[in-house]
Amino acid sequence: MTALVRARLKDYPAVGLVGPRQTGKTTLARALSSVYFDLEQPAERIRLDLQWDALMKQKKLVVLDEAQAWPEVFPRLRGAIDADRRRTGRFLLLGSVSPALTREVSESLAGRLGLIELAPLLVGELGALPLADRWLRGGFPAGVVQPRLFPTWHTDYLTLLAQRDLPVWGLPAKPAVTERLMRMIAAVHGQIWNASQIGQSLGLSYHTVNSYLDFLEGAFLVRRLAPWLPNLKKRLVRSPRVYWRDTGLLHALHGIERSGDLLHQPWVGASWEGFVIGQIVEQLAALGQPVTPHYFRTSDGYELDLVFKLGKHLWAVEAKLTSNPAPQDFDRLKAVADLIGADRCVLVSQATAEISNGHSGLASLPSLLKSLANELA
Repeated sequence: MTALVRARLKDYPAVGLVGPRQTGKTTLARALSSVYFDLEQPAERIRLDLQWDALMKQKKLVVLDEAQAWPEVFPRLRGAIDADRRRTGRFLLLGSVSPALTREVSESLAGRLGLIELAPLLVGELGALPLADRWLRGGFPAGVVQPRLFPTWHTDYLTLLAQRDLPVWGLPAKPAVTERLMRMIAAVHGQIWNASQIGQSLGLSYHTVNSYLDFLEGAFLVRRLAPWLPNLKKRLVRSPRVYWRDTGLLHALHGIERSGDLLHQPWVGASWEGFVIGQIVEQLAALGQPVTPHYFRTSDGYELDLVFKLGKHLWAVEAKLTSNPAPQDFDRLKAVADLIGADRCVLVSQATAEISNGHSGLASLPSLLKSLANELA
């Protein structure tokens, strides 16, 4: 990820590094520059204001953490950039709220800033850590480096977001309502989103529930997959699916502490599915090739867990929680992939298989991620 940030800084005057809290954005940024300001702190805003003219004359990278917390800085950034458009690598903006930062960027820094998302740690970044442990505890560094903190750290993380951060970022819900909504999303993880049903349980309208979901998505907590809608003579499901982005947070909300307990849950397949989707999407983003993830489902049962376009190719991926997938599982995947015109299709299981021809076949998750990285190399 550091290499990707450096590469973007060579191309743009400013780079925005976004992602959930506690994923290492600040650590990465401080490794790139010692000129650092935390704009959530009023004292830091004053310090930046007083040093602004001097900073614009020096050549060091200026890091602005939680930039969306001080919108007044964006016009100043635009003015500084426009005064010397040929100069790149001047500003690194960090943010934990995607819509707030994106809105300011679109209004003030359009064409002047490259955007990168830093996700929790990926499977390939964790060396010899067993895949089952990574799936159980998620990718936040605290839960990976210190296993004893799981799931207490994750529960505290969500509580603090609900009580402090999300209200500050603009979510109008009371913390208790937000925490109930989080648990409900965990209960329907991977299912077709039904805002009316959730709203009835919370005593809210479906419009309000969807607006709250927007906040959780913008804080990088949940992922909403839109349906893939090809022109077929079939009735298609058109509502999105919703997943918790980090499986550690999902499992903490369910009170799961051990892998053995996880495997006995009726929703374990949906957890594995979300894990596979997240790893694929986040690795591609880390490689500088972000994709828009979709799912596909017809009313008569034809289904794909993940559909995305990568370059000229359309990928169809199915995640199956088994170490011994049956031949008919792949045959069905291939039939649905052909239905939508996908030229790459992969069945991801917990077997040790590798993609047979580099394009399609059975694969373990690590082998698929390796294949994607090789393809983009």
